[in-house]
Amino acid sequence: MIGSLRGTLAWKAPPQLLVETHGVGYELEAPMSTFYVLPVVGSEVRLLTHLVVREDAHVLYGFVTDDERRLFRTLLKVSGVGPKLALGILSGISIEAFRQFVAGNDAAALTRIPGVGRKTAERLIVEMRDRLDGLAQPASLDGESMPAGPEGEAFAALVALGYKPSEATRLIKAAGPDVSTTEELIRRALQGADR
Repeated sequence: MIGSLRGTLAWKAPPQLLVETHGVGYELEAPMSTFYVLPVVGSEVRLLTHLVVREDAHVLYGFVTDDERRLFRTLLKVSGVGPKLALGILSGISIEAFRQFVAGNDAAALTRIPGVGRKTAERLIVEMRDRLDGLAQPASLDGESMPAGPEGEAFAALVALGYKPSEATRLIKAAGPDVSTTEELIRRALQGADR
C-alpha cells in the first residue's frame, strides 16, 4: 500500500494531478479541497494517499489532510458509495459541514452535493452517524483546539503543506476575522506567508 507521496508537483488539472518522486510520476485523483491548497506546478508537495485496486485499474487518490483521507475511506464502507462519489462528496462539502448534516439528519442538504440522491443521502446518514466520531479536530501547538469550520480546515491544510502548527495558527489569525470560507482563508494565509 502506498501511504503518502512526497515529490514535485508536475501537473494538475482537477480532479487529476501528477507527482514526480525519484524519477517516477504518480498519477493521482484528489478532491477540490486538496486542489485549493496545492502549490504551483514545480513545487514540492506531500500528499497522503489511498490506493483503490479494481479489476481494470489501480487508482491512487491524494489528500492534504489525514481527516480527508479518513473520511474518504469511511465513505467507501457505505453501501453504494464508490471512490468517485466519495471524491465528489469531499469536493462538494467540508468535513465539518458533512458531520453537521449527518448529525442533524439533514438529507436535503446532502442531496445538494452532485451525485448524491435522496436514497444515498439517507443511507449516508444512517451508516455514517457513528463513524464520524473518529475524525479528530485539529489542535494548535499550544494545545488550544482550533475551531471547527474554515479555521480548523485551513489550519490542517497549512500543517499538511509543511508549516509548523504555531506558524499556521499565526497565519490564520493574521488573515483576518472577516473571512468566511476555507479557501479564502488559506489564500490569505499563504499570501501573508509570502511577505
